[in-house]
Formats: sequence, C-alpha cells, structure tokens
Amino acid sequence: MSTVSNPAIKYRPEIDGLRAIAVLPVIFFHAGLQGFSGGFVGVDIFFVISGYLITSIILKEKEAGHFSIARFYERRAKRILPALFLSSPVACPSPGCGCCPMN
Repeated sequence: MSTVSNPAIKYRPEIDGLRAIAVLPVIFFHAGLQGFSGGFVGVDIFFVISGYLITSIILKEKEAGHFSIARFYERRAKRILPALFLSSPVACPSPGCGCCPMN
C-alpha cells in the first residue's frame, strides 16, 4: 500500500493511517469483540478512501495527458495478483480439510 508506482502521486502517510484505522472494526468484528457488530462500516470507509486515491491517480494522469486504461489495469494487476496467487493455494483447499464446521 505504501509504494507508489506513479511519480505524479506523492505518498500520503495520513491516508495509509486512515485505511489502517478503517480495517480495525473489521478485525474486531471477526474477533467477536462486543460492540463491533458493524464491521462492514470499516470496509465501506476503506473502499471510499481507496476510491479517492484511484480517482486522484486517474485525474492527475488525464491532466498530464498520458492516461491509459490498459496501463491503469496493468498496475492494478501487478499489485493484486501476487497476493491472490500466494493466498489461493492456502485458502482453496481449506474447506476440504476440516477447517470449516460440519452441519
């Protein structure tokens, strides 16, 4: 989250801090802590902040005259796919190995 591949966008640590705070209600909800039944609110806040960052990247590139939708999605894929490929082999077999409760 901290690395920026676009030199036109400077790193903003306060936004990373807000995103980290937005994730806390989700973690607390899944941990079963009382008073955190609305973990989805943290997800909503995280998505709003991410949308702001993505929109600012697109607008700055459009203003500079070098926006490409293909390059935009290529950067998203380079960021998201490694985590997907790393976590999928662990997550996919887990339902078959007794990690889920039986009815």
